[in-house]
Amino acid sequence: MSTPAKSAVNRREMLTASGRAVVATAAAGALLPRAYAAGDETIQLALVGCGGRGTGAAANAMESVCGPTKLVAMADVFEDRLTDSHKSLTEKFDKKMDVPEERKFVGFDAYKKAVDSLKPGDVVLLTTPPAFRWVQFKYAIEKGVNVFMEKPICVDAPSGKRMLELGEEAKKKNLKVGVGLMCRHCQARGELFDRIQNGELGDLILLRAYRMVGPTGSAFCDPKPDGMNELEYQIRRFHGFLWASGGAYSDFLIHNIDESCWMKNDWPVEAQASGGRHYRGDYVDQNFDTYSVEYTFADGSKLNLEGRTMLNCEQEFASFAHGSKGSAVISTSGHAPSRARIYKNQNMVKENLVWQFPQPEPNPYQLEWDHLLDAIRQDKPYNEVERGAKASLVTVMGRMAAHTGKVITWDDIMACNDEFAPGVDKLVIGGEAPLKADKNGKYPVPQPGIVTKHEYEALG
Repeated sequence: MSTPAKSAVNRREMLTASGRAVVATAAAGALLPRAYAAGDETIQLALVGCGGRGTGAAANAMESVCGPTKLVAMADVFEDRLTDSHKSLTEKFDKKMDVPEERKFVGFDAYKKAVDSLKPGDVVLLTTPPAFRWVQFKYAIEKGVNVFMEKPICVDAPSGKRMLELGEEAKKKNLKVGVGLMCRHCQARGELFDRIQNGELGDLILLRAYRMVGPTGSAFCDPKPDGMNELEYQIRRFHGFLWASGGAYSDFLIHNIDESCWMKNDWPVEAQASGGRHYRGDYVDQNFDTYSVEYTFADGSKLNLEGRTMLNCEQEFASFAHGSKGSAVISTSGHAPSRARIYKNQNMVKENLVWQFPQPEPNPYQLEWDHLLDAIRQDKPYNEVERGAKASLVTVMGRMAAHTGKVITWDDIMACNDEFAPGVDKLVIGGEAPLKADKNGKYPVPQPGIVTKHEYEALG
C-alpha cells in the first residue's frame, strides 16, 4: 500500500459504478426497468444464510423500487433458522415468496443447491458467517450469478487476498456484486464526502470513531451446552470466534472504520492498538471487551477508533472528522439516519453549525439494493469487492494490532499467511470445529505481548 490514494474510491466514481440514478427515494420510482430476460422483468433471489441480517437483506431486496424481485430458494446450515426466516418473510411478502419445500436447503453444501436454483443474471444473497464468504462467492462466480454479500467479506489476511482475486474474476464475467457496507450508499454521508473533498473542512487531520455499547450479537458466549456439537455451537455463536466472524471487532466496528476512511478518501497504512478482557466471568469467546486503535494514513493523519462492550458505561456510536477549517459529524447514533453536519470550528455546538443534511434521510439499507438492482437491469458496471475487501483487511489490521500488541502495517497484512480456518470449505455437519476448547471448555484468547506472531495460540 505504498500509494494508497490511488486505490481509494471517491463518491463520484461510486455513483457511476453504482448507477446511482436514484437521488432520493421518491426519485427512485422514476427508474423504468428494462425487460430482464425473455420478457420477464422479475429478478430471482436465493438467500444463503437465514439469520437476522440475511432476512433483513432479503426484505430490502423485495421492497426495492427497482423490482420486481422474487425469493425462490433459501439455504442455511440450521433448519430452524431457515424455518423462522421463511415464516417471517412470508408474513410480509407472501406474493413475492416462491420457496417450496424442495427449494429449502439445509447443510454445508446447501448454498450450492440454492445457487443452482437461479439462472444467470439472478442474485444470490451471501449472509452466512463471513468465514464462508470466499467459498460461496467462488461458486456464485462459476455459475454466473450476481451477488450481494454481507460485510466483512473476510476474517483474516489470506481470505481477504483471496476475495480481491475473486472480485477480479467477477469483473471479467460482468457480474454485479454488492457488499453490505450500506453507509457508502447514504445520501447524507455522500454529500458530506463531497463537501470535504471540496475543501470545506480544509486539510483533514483527525477522524474519531466510536462504538461503545453493551454486549452485541453473539459476541459473549456462555459455555457450550452438553451434547451440542462443537462446530454447530461455534457457528450459532459466530461473533464469539475469530475463525467464523473475525470476532466482534471485525463484524461490528467495520462500519465506523469504513465510513471514516471514505471521508479521508484513503486507507490507513498502519495500526497500533490496545485492548483487553475485563469482566468475562464464565464467557468462553475470544473477544476483548475494549479496543482502542490508532490508524495512521500515508500523510500522517490519524483515525482513532474506540470500541467497548460493557454494561452500565457511557455509550456512544458515532464518527467525526476534524480539519484545519472546521469539523463534521459523519454519523450521529448508529448507522441511520446519519444526520451528517459541518461546524465552522472544532466546537460542535449549534451556533457553530454551517451545514446539515435535511431530514428525513432515505434508508441506506434500501438504497444499496436499489443501486445494485438498477445496475443489473441497466447492465452498468457494479463491483464493490475491492472496496469491501480493503475495508475488511484494514479492520483485520487494527484487530491484529490489538491482539498481538504490535504495530501492524498494510504491508504486514498483505504478506500475512496466517489463516484461521484453511479447511473451511471442507466442513461437514457433525464434524470437527476449526477451533478447539481446552478441558474446561474455554477457548484460546489473544495475549498481547506474549503471543505476538499470531492473534492467539491454538490449543493442542
